[in-house]
Amino acid sequence: MRRRVLLGLLGTAPFAFAAGAAVTELREVWRDPARGRELPVLLRLPAGRGPAPAVLVSHGLGGSREGLGYLGRALAEAGFLALHVQHPGSDEALWRGAGQPGLALAAAAFDAAQALARLQDGIFALDELLRRNRAPGPLRGRVDPERLAAAGHSYGAWTVQHLLGQRLPGGAPPLALPDPRLRAGVLLSPVPPRGLPPRLAFARMAVPLLHVTGTRDHGYIEGTTAEQREGPFHAIGGVPQALAVLEGATHAAFADEPAAGPRWTESAFHGRAAGLAVLFLRMTLLGDAAAAALLRQGAPGLLHPGDRLAVKDFPA
Repeated sequence: MRRRVLLGLLGTAPFAFAAGAAVTELREVWRDPARGRELPVLLRLPAGRGPAPAVLVSHGLGGSREGLGYLGRALAEAGFLALHVQHPGSDEALWRGAGQPGLALAAAAFDAAQALARLQDGIFALDELLRRNRAPGPLRGRVDPERLAAAGHSYGAWTVQHLLGQRLPGGAPPLALPDPRLRAGVLLSPVPPRGLPPRLAFARMAVPLLHVTGTRDHGYIEGTTAEQREGPFHAIGGVPQALAVLEGATHAAFADEPAAGPRWTESAFHGRAAGLAVLFLRMTLLGDAAAAALLRQGAPGLLHPGDRLAVKDFPA
């Protein structure tokens, strides 16, 4: 990451951290007894022992808890706790050893049961994170429950969008959404709504959002175009938002799935995406005016020629 942009921000109130600080990684399996469902998770804990703002991280279709590693590491180095959740049924098991992985991925992408399971995973993971924050163990006292956010790529972005209140076509699922504990969202490859007019689909969105996409961010399964990924930013109003469009970035550029091969671990855009996420979450969760100013100015020194950054409804 181009840390020179962030060095002036890290170490400011109300949290003080140093870029590149030691990060603790924990790999666990959390069991949701209500569903009899086991979720592999990866926690990246920032340096220190006090409570930190926390970010739920959701992978894309066919991904894993190891995905979006560049984002989780950057967040933890910047003082955020990153909780990477793996979603069984729409994770890497779809393509590992599959004779026709494309068909398996496509079937999961349009499976309503898997979509509902992802939303339930997100709610459970937040419940469990806060429970462990109160219980003896490595997470005791490590989470600031008033500063929670969610981030995701592709299907993970879809998951975050709906956790934050995007309506589903065909009636609401049996879930209490939007989740009021979440104070901000980071959408890597945002997903435009289907089956509902955008303004109706997004009418309940009430927390700040960062949208990150690329000029070549075309969907491999559902056929979403790069232009359509900008749609949620334009349709949502009344909340602080930023939209970054990175020149040349493909859909795979944001995934960072090490088991999926070089195409899915391309690193040219990771620093920019992670840097924007850190700035945005410092602004929204920590009230960092300097981060907000940098985003208003177009994130100088972080973005490259040809990249675009737009903001709207930012705090004065």
